[in-house]
Amino acid sequence: MQVTTTPAQHIPVITIDGPSASGKGTVAQLVADKLGFAYLDSGALYRVVAFAAQQNNIAWDDANAVAECAKTLHIKFKNGQVLLNDHDISEEIRTELMGKGASQVAVHAPVRAALIDLQHSFHQAPGLVADGRDMGTVIFPSAPLKIFLTASTETRAERRYQQLLGKNQPANYENILQDLQERDARDKGRASAPLVMAENAILLETDNLGITDAVNTVLNAYKNVTTN
Repeated sequence: MQVTTTPAQHIPVITIDGPSASGKGTVAQLVADKLGFAYLDSGALYRVVAFAAQQNNIAWDDANAVAECAKTLHIKFKNGQVLLNDHDISEEIRTELMGKGASQVAVHAPVRAALIDLQHSFHQAPGLVADGRDMGTVIFPSAPLKIFLTASTETRAERRYQQLLGKNQPANYENILQDLQERDARDKGRASAPLVMAENAILLETDNLGITDAVNTVLNAYKNVTTN
């Protein structure tokens, strides 16, 4: 996918990209809270698209139909909720099934193109923290700070496993590990906006790093960017 023009260049953006279950969403949300910035969970957008496609009996591998569906959606983040056409679907999109669906619809270039303007609309004062797969490479290529947050597949699988157990949901570590490996392959291998580390991004590996330390690392990096 061609690099897109970012609006409002004077408004700062921190991008946090990385693979599924790396913890980037939690880190991004906390960084946004600390700085008083808006937060964009781009992965949730693709979950919403997958959910809406399923509700409209559209197969996830039908790129054009999914893209047309995506263009009709009114998606908002409000008070920690994900709203689709003003209905709270926060719980519905956080299932493992919708995670798989998000990964499948995200490979389609028409679907990704359909969501570009929506993602740019989150770029508002005083600033934005955006997490996803292509925030620093495609959506906000001029961001002054880009983070690539990752961990080993095994670490990420264990985290997801413990997360599901904590929610009293059925979980199988081997199945989760296989699913993450398949998602990584799709994310890295897709022709449109593959998961890659931006050339000027900071690598943040969290296998042995807690959430607080990861958040502080990003905040310190942002402080360095803004003071130099």
